Amino acid sequence: MKRKVQDFNVIIERDEDGWLVASVPQLRGCHTQAKTLDKLMLRVREAIEVCLEVEKQQPEICEFVGVQRIAV
Repeated sequence: MKRKVQDFNVIIERDEDGWLVASVPQLRGCHTQAKTLDKLMLRVREAIEVCLEVEKQQPEICEFVGVQRIAV
């Protein structure tokens, strides 16, 4: 059975070793990393599919508002 297409917000950061790290706030524990953005997007798609199919996790309902950067 084909499931409905869903949209997910992906947060991408670069760690101190230069790896790109992606996390999906709507799915608890859904994150991955890669050296390139193309590879990262492939891996995050796979991570989302695993969370939805294997773990039967339902995404949290949340609305993306924006990102702010604050220097302290």
